[in-house]
Amino acid sequence: MYNPEEAYNDLPLLPPVVEVETKKILKQAIVSNKILAELKGRADEIPNQSMLVNAITLQEAKDSSEIENIVTTQDTLYKAFSSNISTTDAQTKEVLRYRQALWEGYTDLSKRPLSTNSFIQIVQTIKENNSGIRNAPGTKITSNGKTIYTPPEGETVIRSLLKNLEDYIHADDDVDLLIKLAIMHYQFEAIHPFFDGNGRTGRVINMLFMVENGLLDTPILYLSKYIIEHKNAYYTNLRGVTENSAWEAWILFILKGIEETALYTLEKINSINSLMHETIVFAKEQLPARVYSKELIELLFEQPYCKVKYLVDNGIAKRQTAAEYLNALEAIGILKSQKVGVENLYLNVKLFELLKL
Repeated sequence: MYNPEEAYNDLPLLPPVVEVETKKILKQAIVSNKILAELKGRADEIPNQSMLVNAITLQEAKDSSEIENIVTTQDTLYKAFSSNISTTDAQTKEVLRYRQALWEGYTDLSKRPLSTNSFIQIVQTIKENNSGIRNAPGTKITSNGKTIYTPPEGETVIRSLLKNLEDYIHADDDVDLLIKLAIMHYQFEAIHPFFDGNGRTGRVINMLFMVENGLLDTPILYLSKYIIEHKNAYYTNLRGVTENSAWEAWILFILKGIEETALYTLEKINSINSLMHETIVFAKEQLPARVYSKELIELLFEQPYCKVKYLVDNGIAKRQTAAEYLNALEAIGILKSQKVGVENLYLNVKLFELLKL
C-alpha cells in the first residue's frame, strides 16, 4: 500500500495499466490538438522566429521559475537579457538560465533524441552546477510541514525508472502524443530524479517533446502560466495519480492546459504581429527615409529592449549611425531610452506593455 513517508521505489512503470484513452480524454485531445495545430501554423507564418522565441520563452522562464518561488520582474528580466551588467540578482540569473536550458535543449534535438542525458544537461544548466541523479536518501516533498510524497531512492532505481520513461517517450505506439505528454510529465515528476530543479526541468522536457514530435516547430507553448493559475489543481491531480491511479483527471487537466495555453499564445502572437505592422506603418510615415527600414522595425520586436550592438550585428547600421537611428525612434515615441550600467538600452514601450498582459 502506498505510504507517503516511504520512498516510492515501486512507482509503476509505463505505460499505465489503466485505460488512458477514455471517451472524455479523447474528446479533449481532439480539441487540444486542433488548437495546437493552429498555433503551429500561425507561428510558422511569422517571418522572424526570434521574435516568438525570445518574447515567449523569456515569459515562460519567468513563470516556470515563479512556480518554484524564484521571482523576478519582467523589466529586470528583459534588461538582464539585453545588457552586460554584472550586478544582476541571483534570482534573475536563475530565470535566464532556464531560458538558456530551454534553448540549448531545443538546438540539441537536432543531434540526439530526448534522453536521461538530456534531462541531466537541462538541470545542470538551470542550476549552473554539475548535479546529477540523486544518489543519497532523504528527499521528501512536504506541504505545511507534512510529508506528502517521498520519491524513489537509489541511483540505480532512479536510472532504471528513467530508462523506462525514455522507452515510453520513444515507443512506436498509437497513443495520442498529447496524452503521452501528460503521462510522461507525471512520471518524470514522480521519479523526481534530481535534488533540485525537477519541476523546471520537467516543464522544459514538455516543450521539447512537442518539438521533437512535430507538434510545434519552436518551443513556444507557454504552459507555466496555466500551472500558476491552477497551482492547487496541478498538485492535487499529481497526487491523485500517485495515491489513486486517477489518470483520467490528470490527463484531462494537462490537455485542458494545453488548449487554454495554445489559445493564449495564439492571441499573443496575433497581438505582437499586429503591433509590429502598425509600428512599421507609423515609422515609415514619421521617420526620415534614410533611417526607416522594415528590418529595423522588425528588430525592435525580437525582445523589448534594443541597443546599438543589435543594429550593428544585424548589418542595419554602423555604430554611430545605429545610435542615431535609435534616437530617432525615441523622438517619435516608439522607444524610450535608459542607462543600464554603461549601456543605453531602448525599450519598445508598446511591446513591453503587451507582453505584461
